[in-house]
Amino acid sequence: MGTNYYWYGEEPCECCGRPFEPLHIGKSSGGWCFTLHIIPEKGINDLPDWENLWRWNRSSSYIEDEYGRRIIPDEMKKIITNRHWDKEPDGSFDYKANYAEPGPNNLARHVVGKSCVKHGAGTWDCVLGEFS
Repeated sequence: MGTNYYWYGEEPCECCGRPFEPLHIGKSSGGWCFTLHIIPEKGINDLPDWENLWRWNRSSSYIEDEYGRRIIPDEMKKIITNRHWDKEPDGSFDYKANYAEPGPNNLARHVVGKSCVKHGAGTWDCVLGEFS
């Protein structure tokens, strides 16, 4: 179970209230590094690219989780970079079956390969494609 996060480039339509198409930032799942959605065709290749979007579009854009809760950019950054898992690895988690490897702060992280392009400089992995 996890939570997905989205960036909306502008507020909903003033006439009908319909939200504009968001960009998927990524997913937070317990015990895992944050799965950061990278979108190279939009120039989003790592966390600093997302931060630039949030900073330069601050007045007209916003971040929401999948439950409609608005999140300020500083909080979103903390969700991505300030991750840990209190449980010490005990050998019961099957890293291979989950395409994972041990990560920082007792977290699992994606194995670099087909969809995981690289590990971030902290507690996130840079992943291509659609996921939820």
